[in-house]
Amino acid sequence: MRTVTRLEQRLLRQVGRAIGDFGLIEAGDRVAVALSGGKDSYGMLHLLRLLQARAPVRFELVALHLDQGQPGYDGEPLVRWLEGQGVPYHVVRRDTYSVVTDKVPDGKTYCSLCSRLRRGILYDACVDLGCGKLALGHHRDDGLETLLLNLVFAGQLKAMPPKLRADDGRNTVIRPLAYCAEDDLRALAEEQGFPILPCNLCGSQENLQRQAVKRLLAEFERMHPRARASMLAAIGNVRPSHLLDTGLWERLGLPVAAEDPQDRDREIHLLGWVGAPASGHAPGGSAPR
Repeated sequence: MRTVTRLEQRLLRQVGRAIGDFGLIEAGDRVAVALSGGKDSYGMLHLLRLLQARAPVRFELVALHLDQGQPGYDGEPLVRWLEGQGVPYHVVRRDTYSVVTDKVPDGKTYCSLCSRLRRGILYDACVDLGCGKLALGHHRDDGLETLLLNLVFAGQLKAMPPKLRADDGRNTVIRPLAYCAEDDLRALAEEQGFPILPCNLCGSQENLQRQAVKRLLAEFERMHPRARASMLAAIGNVRPSHLLDTGLWERLGLPVAAEDPQDRDREIHLLGWVGAPASGHAPGGSAPR
């Protein structure tokens, strides 16, 4: 068993934490790992294989790749890599490219329809392969972008669930990279020399809402270097009583929100008023005697 690099160690801790926190993989599981040919899915498969060799429980992995019929597609580098690594794999060929380009009007984004078609095909393939779980390569930054997209454009407060039961009830979707940063996965791809396959369908469309949100997150990070880490912590530290969802209040039996003293401490800290008097006077002022 080879020695893992420091980058692999950090990512393995994060993947292991996600698996432990949400019960993503259990003894006897047969997991289909969706391998698109991008850096994230390669990284996910690589890390899950390292965990598989070290885990206290036994589980199986099968790489699952979908050829969507895009012009210029060449999946041979991916297949050669899988065979060289000795990874069991299955390739499904469906021409979703023609469907998407025919159904989506010019100027509109392909992502939504493409994703739905791809997901349905992968669900069917999981059943055929006897896999009860489908692992997707969405990472921390994908989840935060989805959070902001839903908040700004859909009027919903939700990100990406780390574990999700599919509508048809046949599959469970898991996201082992939920705690992993995109920059670390990019560095892992360079470190390991994964043969990345280009996606000419999505990449040909500029000014996508997700790209705009990605730039916004980058700007947050420039202002506060730990912005993404703080946002990740926030979606794991939810105060339902401080939201405006009346249905949620009813389900939790909340007649009234209770004041949390820590909230005021945080507000003072954010305003730069650390050490302000309890009376609320700004620093430098004198409290009444």
